[in-house]
Amino acid sequence: MAEPVYSLEGKRIWVAGHRGMVGSALVRRLEKENPAVLLKVTRSEVDLTDPSATARWIGREKPDAVFVPAAKVGGILANDTYPADFLYDNLMIAANVIHACHMAGVEKLLFLGSSCIYPKFADQPIVEDALLNGALEPTNEWYAIAKIAGIKLCQAYRKQHGDDFISAMPTNLYGPGDNYNLETSHVIPALIRKAHEAKLAGAKNMEIWGSGTPRREFLHADDCADALVHLMKVYSGPGHVNVGSGEDITIEELARLVMDVVGFDGELVRDTSKPDGTPRKLMSADRIRALGWAPSIPLRDGLETAYRWFLENQSKLDTRRA
Repeated sequence: MAEPVYSLEGKRIWVAGHRGMVGSALVRRLEKENPAVLLKVTRSEVDLTDPSATARWIGREKPDAVFVPAAKVGGILANDTYPADFLYDNLMIAANVIHACHMAGVEKLLFLGSSCIYPKFADQPIVEDALLNGALEPTNEWYAIAKIAGIKLCQAYRKQHGDDFISAMPTNLYGPGDNYNLETSHVIPALIRKAHEAKLAGAKNMEIWGSGTPRREFLHADDCADALVHLMKVYSGPGHVNVGSGEDITIEELARLVMDVVGFDGELVRDTSKPDGTPRKLMSADRIRALGWAPSIPLRDGLETAYRWFLENQSKLDTRRA
């Protein structure tokens, strides 16, 4: 068990992107840390792709600790359709926030990346040292390159200026506050929505993209938030840290589990004309386990909470079709 090296109690803490799934989970988790202030700002107030606006706000508010889950996110279709947006917006968010935090003398910063930073055919489970050792998955390389740049920026500011900036790489996340728009959503919210609509329509089947054979790892957003707070308190080093469950499941198995949770008993149909993406993506959890953290929410329990949240909030969600 790693010993604490940084305390969040009594600090001015900023969660960049607090309205997102991970950001809102972080806010819930950080409220238990007795901060002096939890700083929040919306995009309408400060556009983080604008360097001047970002620097002014951070310079004025002077946070002590900063979490950076803010990002433009989406699934395979969104990444493939809007490559310039995903690369530019995420590059600018990372560069502007990290540089402004350096200039403002922020004590500690945690940058949130994504498991898509790793090579498409990396050995499994993927260790942190696999970064930049192979070609990326083409369908989301734009997002991945921006996130890699953010990791390297944290390392560079640490090396050149001594800033205590660290990075964490979460696996595929899901939970309250997820995106259910089929044009831009990730796999779990898309499956929940498809199964729910199929159930309401009395449909005989539900379709999934690809062969259903790729394996994916999933982590509940509340578990991720707990891991990030733990890392902020106990970790200080140049290397990024994987944040995951350490277990994976095939897309077909996941789809059937979602169908069971939702209560849809139709057939599962595979559209093999659609891409599978990376064959397998399971990250090594050895480093974060050695630091004393492990997840606490089993996948089925997490899916049940995610479906309940969807039912309670669907009238407010953007659920447009692709």
